[in-house]
Amino acid sequence: MRNIIVLTTFFLLSANVQGQKEDLNYKKVVQRFAVIYNEGKYDSLFYLFSPELQKELPLDKTLSFLSTTKSVAGKMLMADLENFESSYASYKVQFERRLYSLYLSLNDKNKINGLLLQSYTPANLPKLERSVSQLVLPFKNTWTVLWGGDTKTLNYHVEVPVQKGAFDFIITNSTGKAYKTNSKSNEDYYAYGQDIIAACDGEVVLAVDGVKDNVPGSVNPMFVTGNTVLVKTGKSEYLLYAHFKQHSIAVKEGQVVKQGQLLGQCGNSGNSKQPHLHFHIQNVEDMNMATGAKAYFGKIVVNGVSKTDYSPVKDQLIQNEKP
Repeated sequence: MRNIIVLTTFFLLSANVQGQKEDLNYKKVVQRFAVIYNEGKYDSLFYLFSPELQKELPLDKTLSFLSTTKSVAGKMLMADLENFESSYASYKVQFERRLYSLYLSLNDKNKINGLLLQSYTPANLPKLERSVSQLVLPFKNTWTVLWGGDTKTLNYHVEVPVQKGAFDFIITNSTGKAYKTNSKSNEDYYAYGQDIIAACDGEVVLAVDGVKDNVPGSVNPMFVTGNTVLVKTGKSEYLLYAHFKQHSIAVKEGQVVKQGQLLGQCGNSGNSKQPHLHFHIQNVEDMNMATGAKAYFGKIVVNGVSKTDYSPVKDQLIQNEKP
């Protein structure tokens, strides 16, 4: 599952910040930024940048970023100053559909020479580094780890804070293929329609069931997780299961589920190009504020070898150990 938050990271603060003016200069720049952004005059925003930032972030990339941000988040409604240092200011910015943090740096000519826009995360959110509850793999039989691990090579999810411990799971045959014939239909994939089960006990806090499955190779970025189940455990972990088959969700919001209970069937909905299960753990319910945690599974078989309290990685064949 790619890009839960599309292009929110813009550019890290530039070096050589000097000669900062009083906070009023930042306020004026932010207000001007909001007006121009809301009017869609993105090329004008580019000329608020310092020459150094323009070089690092050319006009074509600036236009692409801003237009994508507008489609995802909508217009800027309000920007509240949260912190002002000698080298930058940070704002809590409310858009029509998203809440972001904006970090801004100005040079001595009040040109923007550093900019970072990312999902807003309150400082007092609970910390969660790894799973606490005893987990089983969220499926029966043998599946393959398409993406999983702690590096970008093993797992592209690591670059997105809420997904940094995420997995994508598929089913493959003896030759490593995920499909039977030509991969043109969802039904051709081994994973499509397979049961997805609860990795542990918990309460369903989100159940989405009406998103259409994609034709393989295409995606639906309007609801990136597609048909989704989010379960809160007794340890206040939030387990997210994404891309279910349309109308296959077997649970409802508010329902208490037991480990191993059917949640729905594997599908290809949302921002997904092929049938697979996306699974991750996050520290709070809101994905726009959450950070991910690493998931460890109690007793599983990895490439034929029994493992305990193990977090699988890319290309491994995994299944729950039989009692």
